[in-house]
Amino acid sequence: MPATLYDRLGGTDGIRRIVDTLVDNHSKNPVVSARFAGSDMKHLKQMAGDFFITGSGGPEIYAGKDMVAAHRHMNISGDEFVAVLDDAVNALQANDVGQREQEEVLYILYSLKGQVVGI
Repeated sequence: MPATLYDRLGGTDGIRRIVDTLVDNHSKNPVVSARFAGSDMKHLKQMAGDFFITGSGGPEIYAGKDMVAAHRHMNISGDEFVAVLDDAVNALQANDVGQREQEEVLYILYSLKGQVVGI
């Protein structure tokens, strides 16, 4: 049986490292950083990590809002969405994630676009 994306990303520890880098990237990205100003970054990293772990085939630990509820009334633009995807690629590369896994993660993230942009 092939390894899950969760396993190929390094399990919980690997995903937590990726998410820490990703959230840090968001906080420094001029396109989206204002959205994260004043946020509880530790909590954000915890929830994003839980979401990522669950969504990649790991243990089902995510108990937060669904994507629509989490992003409702934020009116996120297409440019902001692309900036977040760029931050994700950079986080994956910074954590030495393989090309195949990067593509899978981006596919998953891109599939969420309709639940995030302009709602």
